[in-house]
Amino acid sequence: MAYQHTFHRHKTREVKVGSLVVGGDNPVWVQSMTTPDTYDLEATVAQIHRLEEAGCEIVRVTVPKPADAAVLSEIKRRIRLPLICDIHFDYKMALAALDHPVDKIRINPGNIGGYDRYRQVIRKAKAKGLPMRIGVNAGSLEREMAEKYGFPCPPAMVDSALRYIEIAESEGYHELIVSLKSSDVLTAVEAYRLYAKQANYPTHIGITEAGKAPYAVTKSACGLAPILLDGIGDTIRISLLGDPVPEIAAAFDILQATQRRVRKPELIACPTCGRLEIDLEGIIAQLEKRLAGKTTAVKVSVLGCVVNGPGEAREADLGIAAGKGKGVIFKRGDIIRHVLEKDMVSALVEEIEIWEKEEAAKGTLKTGGASIQNESTRAQERTIAMAEVEGRMRLPVLG
Repeated sequence: MAYQHTFHRHKTREVKVGSLVVGGDNPVWVQSMTTPDTYDLEATVAQIHRLEEAGCEIVRVTVPKPADAAVLSEIKRRIRLPLICDIHFDYKMALAALDHPVDKIRINPGNIGGYDRYRQVIRKAKAKGLPMRIGVNAGSLEREMAEKYGFPCPPAMVDSALRYIEIAESEGYHELIVSLKSSDVLTAVEAYRLYAKQANYPTHIGITEAGKAPYAVTKSACGLAPILLDGIGDTIRISLLGDPVPEIAAAFDILQATQRRVRKPELIACPTCGRLEIDLEGIIAQLEKRLAGKTTAVKVSVLGCVVNGPGEAREADLGIAAGKGKGVIFKRGDIIRHVLEKDMVSALVEEIEIWEKEEAAKGTLKTGGASIQNESTRAQERTIAMAEVEGRMRLPVLG
């Protein structure tokens, strides 16, 4: 019997943020945060436009002072992304931000001065019909939780989040998103897992203060992959030192690798080693160029030797196993073409287009937001196809 991956997404409420809906079965939306002083209107708007061009779907600006709140309406007028206002320490800035046409506010209730001030923000957000993110950070837990637990451990973070959820619910307010961020990977993973067992408000996930790329991307991937594979997470940010634009590609790569959002073809290629018998780097470079802009969730494997090539090629939607300047193309486990090295790129692109038309005709073509559930079905289909042809597959052109 063919193996099928199991995946269960953490079932959460839906919360509307601007034109997007967060939670439920909606995509995991990618967000980032601007780095200029928010009151520097031109610099802030220019960076938001760059983030949007990179694929950012939600953007956050910090609002620490009245001059920042004063430009929120103009920022909103000049951008297309949902706009979140980030508030720390001064609850009055949250109240001021809510006087503008923003789409959400983010606060850390533990550092705005007590429950009464938190309730004031809730009441105004409720009156405005706007959602709020409760941002619990390991580094800034309220004193009560720090004293109760002794240190910022996952139970303390979740206890804090649940306390603030209860207060919001007591005010009849349910438009909540929750984050439980830490710069420590293990703390973040355990906190989100514990939270998911106790609440159903959607979550924003991230490893905070991850540092400078490339290590920060690796650290974020290590922390977010277990969370995503557990089905947790409704929006995501990769926190990188410096220009935030690279955060977007990193976030989508992590979503793609965990199959939470497959929004472009995935190219599989073997590492270079002494067995390599084709110009694999050149072929992959050409394929990347030819497939740029495609959003089809097709998995394409290009393997350059006879050791792992046939098996890996059969597991992909389309694949090439090659050696000594020639190879075979597999499609759903079957050999469909023999090709020379010089024709491999064009042949694969042709087969991808045919594959897309066949999937579209069947109503199974996935583009831009395919989830792991879709990938599981495709993986099962590929495994069945492999089983049916196992034993009769050979690589006759590679002798």
